[in-house]
Amino acid sequence: MRVLVIGGGIAGTATALGLHKAGFDVTVFEANPDTAEDIGAFLTLASNGMRALAQLDATEAVTAVGFPLTSLRLLDSQGTEVAHAPLGEAADPALRYRCLRRGELNAALQGEAVRRGVRLCHGARLVSVADGPDHVTARFADGTTATGDVLVGADGLHSTVRRLVMPQVRPGYAGQRVYYGYTGAAAESGPDGAITMVRGSGTAFGYAASPAGETYWFARTGGEPLPAGAPAAPSAVLRGQLLPLLREDTTPAAGLVAASADAIMVINATELPLGTTWHTGRVLLVGDSAHAASPATGQGASMALEDAVVLAKALRDLPDPVTAFAEYERHRRPRAEHNITVSGGLSRGTRAPSGPGPAAARSAEPDERLIRQLAWDIPLSAVPSEPR
Repeated sequence: MRVLVIGGGIAGTATALGLHKAGFDVTVFEANPDTAEDIGAFLTLASNGMRALAQLDATEAVTAVGFPLTSLRLLDSQGTEVAHAPLGEAADPALRYRCLRRGELNAALQGEAVRRGVRLCHGARLVSVADGPDHVTARFADGTTATGDVLVGADGLHSTVRRLVMPQVRPGYAGQRVYYGYTGAAAESGPDGAITMVRGSGTAFGYAASPAGETYWFARTGGEPLPAGAPAAPSAVLRGQLLPLLREDTTPAAGLVAASADAIMVINATELPLGTTWHTGRVLLVGDSAHAASPATGQGASMALEDAVVLAKALRDLPDPVTAFAEYERHRRPRAEHNITVSGGLSRGTRAPSGPGPAAARSAEPDERLIRQLAWDIPLSAVPSEPR
């Protein structure tokens, strides 16, 4: 089977690693000319994402960058510590949460894919998809084409694949803006290996310090969405938007933002509606292309890595793409849509966290069904699907 993967980001490259491990002929087509997309933003990989990486044999490639997080600390609006607990599966170094820049993760996965012999074509901007009974053909802006048995759309929130084959599906605003920044001049960075979450009176804030002394932080605020297509605001403007909100409380948040000079960015928290179609014919969507959620739970990248493993197993074990896609969706949709619901509720303020941190990432006890779902040597037929 030949598989075309559109998108060389986290979801696409991880999918290629899984499919290559399953023995398929995989080519990744990435519109950007290099791996620098979103180099400034950071993310956390949760223990479930690290477990998926292990099944892709990619742990070492990723743990070579970023830094581990082993505990979660919660501060109230007065800066008082109200909880401090282990984070995820902290006892296993391979499954510890990891904080890293998106571009670092992307480059690590792409480098691993190329090392294994996966073809990666940069500068390939998709313009059309022709889905037929026996094969699917992608056409690119430079006039070239590629034909495969299956096409996987892994090109993110604003997926070209989704727009071409499911034009009625559009992402929507999830009720918050999300700011990201860095500072190397922080007066307060918290304990080593801890991510600190601050329950402010009007703003959610989190931060973690790298071993090199750089503090990574994010803030989620309410308000109107950023206008589509508007140019990026300077860091000084973004800092000015945040500081009055953060100074309503007596926490370290305002000091961290004030110390951040030129590395502040902002995005809309965005999500896809529940029930979005994931596949048609020989075309399947994965990652944010299929089930983008608000970043409030911090699960976007980890969910994409889970997708990669489960899709590879489905195509490996089942006789044809239609059957494999249905089985993949049976296992993935309940979990992905639960994340959309929980994360959207946190962003809109309609769901309060029940414990000291991101709603989908607190428990130190792994999900046994997920472990079996991701285990490379266990067929999906031997794993019960999640209730919907």
